[in-house]
Amino acid sequence: MYGAILGDMVGAPYEFDRGNKSKDFELWNDKVKFTDDSVMTIAVADALLSIPRDADDDTVRTAVVKSMQKWGNKYPWAGYGQRFFRWLGKKDPQPYGSWGNVSAMRVSSVGWLFDSLEETRRYAGLTAEVTHNHPEGIKGAEATASAIFMARNGATKDEIKEYIIREFGYDLSRTCDEIRHGYHHVESCQETVPEAITAFLEGENFEDVIRTAVSLGGDCDTLTCIAGGIAEAFYGIPALMRAEVTRRLDDCMIDVMAAFDIVRGRYER
Repeated sequence: MYGAILGDMVGAPYEFDRGNKSKDFELWNDKVKFTDDSVMTIAVADALLSIPRDADDDTVRTAVVKSMQKWGNKYPWAGYGQRFFRWLGKKDPQPYGSWGNVSAMRVSSVGWLFDSLEETRRYAGLTAEVTHNHPEGIKGAEATASAIFMARNGATKDEIKEYIIREFGYDLSRTCDEIRHGYHHVESCQETVPEAITAFLEGENFEDVIRTAVSLGGDCDTLTCIAGGIAEAFYGIPALMRAEVTRRLDDCMIDVMAAFDIVRGRYER
C-alpha cells in the first residue's frame, strides 16, 4: 500500500500532462503530496480491516461505502472527480456505472489481505462496484489486485503478464516507448490499467517502475499509484522512500497503515 501511495504522491505534480515524459525528474519536492488516490486507498484498507474475513457481500459493500464517505469528507479538497464528489455527500449513495480508473487506484490493500486469487478478485470487485459498477471498472480493480497478489506470492513478471492477458484481455504487447508518444490524460480503467501494468513489467526495480510510470504522462498520479502498488509487492519498497511517504501523511492515515501492516504480516509468504 505504501507503493501505491508513493506513486500517487510522486505522480501528482505531473498529472494532466504537466511532465516532460522523461524518467529524469526530481523524485521528492514540496509539490509531492497525497491526493484523492491516497485518501481512497486508505479508506478501502480501513473498511476491510473493520470487518470479519468471512463477511458477506452486503457487509463488505456497506463497510466500503461508509469508510469512503468518512475519509472523503475528511479530505474534501483532495481532487475527486465531480460524480464521485457528489456521491460522497449522498445519504444513500448508489453506484453510477463508471469505468473510471478510480476503482483500480484504491484497491491495493485487497492484493495483500487474502489467501487466494479467487478471494482477491471477489473483494476487489466489491470495492469497485459501490461506485464503479461498469464491467470495465470492476475489471480494472480485479486486474490490479490480482497482479499485486501474484507479485507478493512470488510469481514472475511473465506469469503475471500471461494471467492478466488471459483473464482480463488487456493489451500488454506495447512497450512503454510505444505508449509514451501518443499517450494523453485519460481517466478510464481501460486506458490506464494496461499502461500501469506495462510500466511495472518494464521497470528494473521499484524506483525505476515509478519513474517509468510517471514518464508515460496522462493521469500519471493514478497510473503511478497502480504501478507502484504492484511494484511494492514484487520488489519491496526502499526504507527511505517509505519514510518520505510517511512524513507526508497525517497521523490518522499512519494509524491505518500501521494496522494494515500488522494484518498484512499474517499473509505474507
